Amino acid sequence: MALSVPGVLAQPSRLVSGRIPDLGGGESGRIGTVATVKEEDVMRIRPRTNSAVAWADFALVVSATVMFAIVSAHFELGEAISAWTHPRERYQLDELPGVLLVMALGGAWFAWRRTGEARRELQRRFVIEGELTAALSENRRLERENMRIQEEERRILARELHDELGQYLNAIKLEAVCLRSSGPSDGTQTERSAASIVAIVDQVQATVRDMVRRLRPAGLDELGLAAAIEECIDGWRRRLPAVRFEYDFTAPRSNWGEAVNMTLYRLVQEGLTNVARHSQASSVAISLQQLAGSSNPAGVIRLDIRDDGVGIVTPRASTSGVGLTGMRERVESLGGRFEAVNAAHGGFHIAASIPLPELAV
Repeated sequence: MALSVPGVLAQPSRLVSGRIPDLGGGESGRIGTVATVKEEDVMRIRPRTNSAVAWADFALVVSATVMFAIVSAHFELGEAISAWTHPRERYQLDELPGVLLVMALGGAWFAWRRTGEARRELQRRFVIEGELTAALSENRRLERENMRIQEEERRILARELHDELGQYLNAIKLEAVCLRSSGPSDGTQTERSAASIVAIVDQVQATVRDMVRRLRPAGLDELGLAAAIEECIDGWRRRLPAVRFEYDFTAPRSNWGEAVNMTLYRLVQEGLTNVARHSQASSVAISLQQLAGSSNPAGVIRLDIRDDGVGIVTPRASTSGVGLTGMRERVESLGGRFEAVNAAHGGFHIAASIPLPELAV
């Protein structure tokens, strides 16, 4: 059951879904029905000038003016006021009607100005609320995609643990059974089983290292960011022998804290994944450098990833892709700037600038 929620504003032709507290007498703390706000609800919520009401108000003002003129002429209010103020000329009371007229005009001008300011403020709030609605919708989409990716990673890990490690462990068990069953004089069988166990254990270790590397790059903690990125690039060189990779690291150090290091590593990892999946590039250039910052004494770290591939085919691809959106979120969470655009000479260009914490200098 969809509920229209007064007070919730959205852009036209956009549906906003969210959860609201259950105010219908349900259990305390229970989350209520999903609310859906449609365009007609938004137009009903937004205050707008009703032309019929405006004309009615205008007619009322004109009628009141005409009635006052008739009453004033009938009772000769002008002469009465003049006769009342003439004996009090020293107090300048005869100037009171003009003063009141100017005050009324000034009040009307003041109200007109404040009405314009209120209208502009309402328009600005509508724009901000529309942007907020779009941001909330994007956050929900990212949350759903994040949950999907987590489940996909768990599924892959479970499959590899079952298929890879399970097979190797079963093979080790079979070889151990053969060793136990073989007689003490059967040296050839013992040697063959031992060699098989060693080879299987090597395979298990390689599989575990690969799984650990995908979960957390070991070189990032042991060797620093520069070496970890170099190791990541070497892995892609083996996977994509037809692509030429260039890596330029010009920075006085390669450790800027856990958050910055991990963000830069994941940017390179995701950028090279995009190259392998979409770009059809023949060369990729990765540049990492530390620059002086005008507002940050520690400076900024600048990462550029350029390729000579096909670039972005559709304009929306630069904002709708989950990978690029995740990269942008990572950079902006650290106060940085992220750009992903088609290069002027062809190909695709990813640029990220992250301000360094002062403790990192």
